[in-house]
Amino acid sequence: MPGVRLSHNDDGCLVVRRPRICEALNLIASLVSFGCALPLPFLVDGHELLFWDEYVILDRTSAWVILCTAIVYLLSSIYAIGYMRLLKEDDRLYRFYALFAGFGLTVLIGPLMNSVGIYWIAIELTTLVSTFLVAFEHVAESMEAAWKYIMVVSAGISLALLGTVLFYWGGSFVLGPTYKMTWAVLAGAAPRINPVVLILAYLLVLVGYGTKVGLAPMHTWLPDAHSESPAPVSAMLSGALLNTAMIGIVRFLGVARAAHLGYLPQLALVVFGALSLLVGALFIVRQEGIKRLMAYSSIEHMGVVALGFGFGGPLGVAGALYHMLNHSLNKSLMFFGAGNMMRAYDTKAIAMIRGVDRVFPVQGALWLAGAVAITGAPPFGLFLSEFTIMRAGLKPNFSWAVYVMAVLLIVIFIGFMNHFRTMYYQTGGERESPKGGSSAWCVLPMWLTLAPLLVLGLWWPGPVWNYLTSIAQSLSPGLP
Repeated sequence: MPGVRLSHNDDGCLVVRRPRICEALNLIASLVSFGCALPLPFLVDGHELLFWDEYVILDRTSAWVILCTAIVYLLSSIYAIGYMRLLKEDDRLYRFYALFAGFGLTVLIGPLMNSVGIYWIAIELTTLVSTFLVAFEHVAESMEAAWKYIMVVSAGISLALLGTVLFYWGGSFVLGPTYKMTWAVLAGAAPRINPVVLILAYLLVLVGYGTKVGLAPMHTWLPDAHSESPAPVSAMLSGALLNTAMIGIVRFLGVARAAHLGYLPQLALVVFGALSLLVGALFIVRQEGIKRLMAYSSIEHMGVVALGFGFGGPLGVAGALYHMLNHSLNKSLMFFGAGNMMRAYDTKAIAMIRGVDRVFPVQGALWLAGAVAITGAPPFGLFLSEFTIMRAGLKPNFSWAVYVMAVLLIVIFIGFMNHFRTMYYQTGGERESPKGGSSAWCVLPMWLTLAPLLVLGLWWPGPVWNYLTSIAQSLSPGLP
């Protein structure tokens, strides 16, 4: 299991306390995690694997999310070496890397939890660990963001706990007062559970875990936390944490669909997805801070993923899972570039960043290509996944959401690229003398994210398509 090795390195950072050794330990932990996660999709042949008295599940869904998470953890660990040295906080870096490794551990184990209650505990652990990372820079803005993060998310997680208790209570009338509350057991009992209880429980967990995912209108913590965190933490929050929380919603959606409640469970998720796209579009157009721009883009893309799972079917689920991978890569690239520009220009304000293409030709080209990709433009991966999701929604019940999605994606493209036009090609207002280029540690991960984004946009391998479409059937057996 990747988490075992990672936790040893976490302890090592606290014991050693030397920044360069802590960097190496965290990097090793991320490499081991990636090495363990990479073969997982090939080890699952369609039948779930259960461990530790069925408390741990490895199926195709968890394997895919763990792979996405491990990729982001590795890229962020490489980037953190160069970025964190710029903060001149060597005396506190051992704490950062201990927390960062711990954060990596929590987001990696979350998708593996087969017990519904223990999954809730895993999500709560991600909150507790990442709160300290959000506040790491010890400035007023980051401290405020950390308090807002833990208060809003804890309120949402409390609703998710209430929904989980209701699910258990409803199942007790079918399975008896005590039973092992796994995803499969809950789905098997769902058709016999009181539908009113089931619907209420599902809506509670949707709102609760939707808060963690950053779905609107429960998104209020996300712009502050993502924008005030150190850049590698922002990449982990956006590219790893949100996926880990989303998988809980998806599994509960499978339970609700197994109860044959009609389109209500899917419709609720589609509405939240469309609303998130709307909020993301409105704030992207009028955004003034560079990292807040990336944060609202995360809200938008989680809305797209929610639409894919809400639409359902092979196209919807495969598109949503493919979008998870593409977004994880792309948003890491965007936060890496934003972190580099913030340190070079010593500002977060878009209006104060000018001439990026002239001052930083290589980084600027990579970041601009990432900006085109994050808007869903071809030939990058997000275009392919978004197009697949839109195809999935072309059915009578959800066609309205496809039209909303298409219009808002156009608005987002125009607004997002207008900000980059300002930073690249508009003259006047920039800092007098931006600092020199970033180290190779800060530039290499940008190459490592952009290259696969281009490949994934030009070529969707057949085995990957078959793998992702098979997940649709595993999440809702026997349902279209």
